[in-house]
Amino acid sequence: MLRICSWLVLAVLAGSVASADPAGRIRVIDADTWDVGGVRVRLFGIDAPERDQTCRRADSSDWPCGQWTTDETARLYHGRTADCHAVTVDRYQRVVARCQVNGADAGREMVQQGLAFAYRKYSMDYDLDEKRAVVSGVGIHGAETMRPAEFRTAQRKVVKVPAQSSQHSCSIKGNISSKGERIYHVPRQDHYSKTRISPHKGERWFCSEAEARAAGWRRAKR
Repeated sequence: MLRICSWLVLAVLAGSVASADPAGRIRVIDADTWDVGGVRVRLFGIDAPERDQTCRRADSSDWPCGQWTTDETARLYHGRTADCHAVTVDRYQRVVARCQVNGADAGREMVQQGLAFAYRKYSMDYDLDEKRAVVSGVGIHGAETMRPAEFRTAQRKVVKVPAQSSQHSCSIKGNISSKGERIYHVPRQDHYSKTRISPHKGERWFCSEAEARAAGWRRAKR
């Protein structure tokens, strides 16, 4: 009964919030989350890299793509005026909405420019836009980029896995170099067998590469 009541409250809240379409000046929180006229809005149909997410370039160097997408989005939209159409409200009480800036669909523009992925779990509106961006290699598609939803899942797993996972349960070695660089080694890489893990130095084992990248480590080049 309590669960039913909770869902009813959320439904009423969603309906009341969605009935008022946000409009006004944009303050970029991150690439897919804005304040529009003082209302917190999650852009519908897109998913952008998290602020602390990194991507890997072709030369194996790390690129702070999450911060880049936020900065580029702010450069393009911060301070401008948006007219949004509310779709629903999410579990964080953000209004999920389609937003237009100067008559153009902001979500579509961001996907076309490689600032965000099409969030196909909720909408296929920008499917073709993403495919064209991938072919062109623009923005985040010019690097090896984990989808944000996968990154968030990996981060949650990092919290659940003990920081000092045992060698028997996890096989990826998270090493910290003499320069303080966090590098992980997978089995069969050149230096894997020689790499020793010292937990007291902050080094650790990982159970997957996604987990290692989410924690801030990069893959060893060899």
